[in-house]
Amino acid sequence: MADIIESLLEEKRIFNPTAGFSRKALVRDFGEYRQLYERSIKDPASFWEGLASGLTWSRKWDRVHYWDPENAICRWFEGGRLNASQNCLDRHLGSRGSRTALIWEGEPGDTRRFTYQELYTEVCKFANVLKKMGIKKGDRVA
Repeated sequence: MADIIESLLEEKRIFNPTAGFSRKALVRDFGEYRQLYERSIKDPASFWEGLASGLTWSRKWDRVHYWDPENAICRWFEGGRLNASQNCLDRHLGSRGSRTALIWEGEPGDTRRFTYQELYTEVCKFANVLKKMGIKKGDRVA
């Protein structure tokens, strides 16, 4: 019975990672996780500003966090601008171009691996398709 999850609300099993995996992890143990969590609760703006500073921004934010509980308005990094593709893909080309960036899985047995360089090429192709369709910066694409 120990291998069966009785209720997702009551899952208590812990799967400890290997030592090699832990050495490579950004957060190495529960103690470090708890410290990060506590910091995020005590001073969320400072916590998230620290993490956001690891991204490349084309325009830095004016204010990290705005919260208006009466009107249920929450805004993060107001005035800031970043390019998700640049942060997730472009900036890694020099150091990780030939490494796997994405593993795509379709139907069983249908798997494709994309290196950072291959994924960048595909993203650029699709960006050009959107441009040819008349899509411009700021347009919403669903």
